[in-house]
Amino acid sequence: MADVAEVRCGLIGYGAWGAHHARAIRETAEAELVAIAVPSAESRKRAAEENPSASIYDSYDTMLKSESLDLVNIVIPSHLHHEAALAVLNSGCHLLLEKPMALTTAECDDLIRTARQRDRLIGVGHELRMSALWGRVKQVIDEGGIGDPLHCLIELWRRPYRQGSSGWRYDIDRVGNWVLEEPIHFFDLARWYFSAAGEPRTVFAMANGRQPGHPELHDNFSAMVSFPQGRYAVINQTLAAWEHHQTAKVTGTTGALWARWSGAMDRTFHPTFSLQLQKGDAGEEVAIDSPTGEVYELVDEVRMMVRAVRGLSSVASDANDGWWSVAMCQAAQTSLETGQPVELKERPA
Repeated sequence: MADVAEVRCGLIGYGAWGAHHARAIRETAEAELVAIAVPSAESRKRAAEENPSASIYDSYDTMLKSESLDLVNIVIPSHLHHEAALAVLNSGCHLLLEKPMALTTAECDDLIRTARQRDRLIGVGHELRMSALWGRVKQVIDEGGIGDPLHCLIELWRRPYRQGSSGWRYDIDRVGNWVLEEPIHFFDLARWYFSAAGEPRTVFAMANGRQPGHPELHDNFSAMVSFPQGRYAVINQTLAAWEHHQTAKVTGTTGALWARWSGAMDRTFHPTFSLQLQKGDAGEEVAIDSPTGEVYELVDEVRMMVRAVRGLSSVASDANDGWWSVAMCQAAQTSLETGQPVELKERPA
């Protein structure tokens, strides 16, 4: 990619997280937030008030035809990702797409083909990879701090999901499935932590909930993911609790790691967090050099993507990573439906 002094950015969507993405673009020195597309009149009014220098559109088609953009960030309900992402790529723009990349691996394949044909970059919003905390876990693993990683437990204890615009998050036809909503982050982390072992092989999942009439809306979810060399990860999530508390525990052949993050909610600017590395029979604190949490990592994610568009860095979570995280979630959903482990297949070249 040719280096440009400033990357002209468009944003599609301006809900609770869309506003944070706009802030992240504004806080990125090499980027300019040129335009925002959002269908809701109320959200357009808010977007205009909070981003006075950006042009506001009621449709992304109009925005893409009217503006000269380098990068477009999509933050809209999951069932709209594929269609909007195709429009962005076909307009000649690079793409930063919130997770999930799409609702199915077939839709992901379609986006990958289009990006390849257009020579455009796709970044997928697994922003935990940018975290000073969860990224530090990966760094310690890669430095050999615990030997070869053998087992990983990632757990989230949180309040119920917000409904989302027009209740889309609780409509299974629009959300795809609830595994795609938040556990997808933890499948991605597990695959990232075990990357040296190879791609995941099988997924087995169980879930239940407090709404008998809506078994697809599972409040409690658990999955086991197997990797080569006998390594495996366990992912647990409950939506039947309070606040937002996430942990990751990774044990290896010579040591162990324990990462913790807590906040009143996922969007807090004032969390508590820590990382401990095994020293003898106890854990020793590992310094975390900057604030951590999704509101901070969005800025790092946008900065990374802007630098990738300028040709100055690679994409932290690319289309291949997006495909794999969707594949693992699809396998988990199939396992929930069948009660059996599901084998994962390699992504076609």
